[in-house]
Amino acid sequence: MFIIVDSREIVTAGYASAFEREGYASLELHPFELLDWLEITCSQDLTSVDAILLGDCEERAGFVSPIRSRCPEAQIVALEDTANLENTLQLFSAGVDDVLKKPVHVREIIARVGAYRRRNAARNNSAGTGAIEVFFDGRDPLVGGDVMELPRRERRILEYLVKNKGRRVTKTQIFNAVYGVMNDGVDECVVESHISKLRKKLRKTLGYDAIESTRYIGYMLKDGSTPKQKVGDTRRPVQATPMTVAAMERAQDTSEVKTPYLTVVGA
Repeated sequence: MFIIVDSREIVTAGYASAFEREGYASLELHPFELLDWLEITCSQDLTSVDAILLGDCEERAGFVSPIRSRCPEAQIVALEDTANLENTLQLFSAGVDDVLKKPVHVREIIARVGAYRRRNAARNNSAGTGAIEVFFDGRDPLVGGDVMELPRRERRILEYLVKNKGRRVTKTQIFNAVYGVMNDGVDECVVESHISKLRKKLRKTLGYDAIESTRYIGYMLKDGSTPKQKVGDTRRPVQATPMTVAAMERAQDTSEVKTPYLTVVGA
């Protein structure tokens, strides 16, 4: 998800519409709303943020520290109306990850953010899991060594699962990453439909179920060598010992003792 921060509503609305056409969720914020939004939004929702775009804002450099504190994995991109070397150097010194001069197409922003994520993924060894590799820049994933063409929503879900490799994510987290935190026009149940279709495609190519789901807990991507984690009966088989056998035999002998009938006379 992309967060667009600018004092001009026409700018935020334009970028939000462009991201929507490319299949990416976004959220429009006025500069005075950003800090409050960072404060009240739960950490699980903040993990779905790909980048925060800082447009026309006063004290943009002052936003870097709170963004880093609450969204450590999100890329911070400054959007400049005019090229100015001094401003660009100051923004980089403040800690932003990229500075772009407008007009800039959202596809370029998506590609730059994807490249940033791939570099981080390469350092963390988390750009893929087993036979699945994703790119975060709009390209279709490699599954079993071949390109698998996926609809935008399914591709975004797969990217999010790879990004959270080894962790279970809830339906709500996936929905927020794909559709946006503030999207009330779509029901969360669409996630189940997308995942069902994605699982079938992955299973057909890989020969195993790559998406593990646990009721009320969430979803997790796995490779073919990872056994399914079972929740429930954790009892271990008890191996019989001589003492155990003897006790069982005594119990059996006791159960075979006949209980005499009681006859009541004159009843």
